[in-house]
Amino acid sequence: MNPSLRAAVIAEWRGLPEKKMRPDRWQAPADVLPKLMQRLRLHETEVIEAWSKIVGEFIAAHSAPVALREGVLYVRVLQPALHYELEQISKIEILRKLKKRFGGKTIRDIRFRVG
Repeated sequence: MNPSLRAAVIAEWRGLPEKKMRPDRWQAPADVLPKLMQRLRLHETEVIEAWSKIVGEFIAAHSAPVALREGVLYVRVLQPALHYELEQISKIEILRKLKKRFGGKTIRDIRFRVG
């Protein structure tokens, strides 16, 4: 027996006031997944487009965001010296600007990779 049906029968038998049943909000994964993927791609595209404005022209010319996965922005850097500069010195400031613009849930961390 369905648990909600069972609860309704027992409540009726006891003479308790009826609880309002919530509408079923279930959706098929095939219906939800395309919308979710579009929203994720939209965030990734927005971050990639805003990268040069956030970090400046010089850094943008020598680096590029590659992907945004589970709140982590992966950035490809061309030179080891710039990688060190970004990782050790500028990371906190860049992350603060990204969070301010896109929110803390969209971007939680940045990972720089030389390549």
